Amino acid sequence: MARWAVAHIYASYNNIIITLTDLTGSETLTKCSGGMVVKAAKDESSPYAAMRAAERIADIAKEKGIDSIHVRIRAAGGNKSTSPGPGAQSAIRALARAGLRIGRIEDVTPIPHDGGKSKGGRRGRRV
Repeated sequence: MARWAVAHIYASYNNIIITLTDLTGSETLTKCSGGMVVKAAKDESSPYAAMRAAERIADIAKEKGIDSIHVRIRAAGGNKSTSPGPGAQSAIRALARAGLRIGRIEDVTPIPHDGGKSKGGRRGRRV
């Protein structure tokens, strides 16, 4: 019998955070971020950091007897960027390569139905 869990991957352009929860999403089993696996702050969102974080998640998942996961990818969303950062794809690839069976992959980025004013003022960001 396969034991399932959900990997929530938050991939922004500044960091990547992977949280492994049970199927309901209420019980966190383990979490890891880009800053926990690389030394330099500029590398936190890189594909390499995402790969290392995913490997760490996969190891702990196997220890706890989980062999299959659903993946939920999220970008910053809201009035910020709706496209996931550079580490999202490599995180999924690393989870698959670590021997976890992947069920569904879904995008759960929050998309505003025209609310929230974006930052930058009336004339936008002047460079």
